Amino acid sequence: MKIAVIDGQGGGIGSVIIKKIKETYDEKVEVWALGTNAIATSQMLKSGANRGATGAAAICYSVSKADIIIGPISILISHAMMGEVTPEIAVAVGSSSATKLLLPLTQEPIAIVGAVKEPLPHLVDKLVNEYLGNLMATTQEEK
Repeated sequence: MKIAVIDGQGGGIGSVIIKKIKETYDEKVEVWALGTNAIATSQMLKSGANRGATGAAAICYSVSKADIIIGPISILISHAMMGEVTPEIAVAVGSSSATKLLLPLTQEPIAIVGAVKEPLPHLVDKLVNEYLGNLMATTQEEK
């Protein structure tokens, strides 16, 4: 299973996600660090990603090959992350056939109605243990 984790700016959110995925699933999954900039990619690679790539072209190509895409909801918003999410990235992520697991985190003036504000570690635990866990179990049952 190929999991693409997308982040920008300092890569802090993506790093926390990747570390938790690798602690939980080790090498049962291949994790790709897709950064909107080199610093984000580097930080995610340090957290244990198997591969990394930087920039709009790399992200747009890679999301078409991924089984699951993980990141903050900002990856679907053109010009989010202080302009680092290009319109091409937002379209590529949104149109990818991969399952998307998005955290309700954004610096943009957007309110996600119904989302509960929780600290990042709690959100990542829920993402990895519940949502990703259910996807992993479903994939194993299909084999």
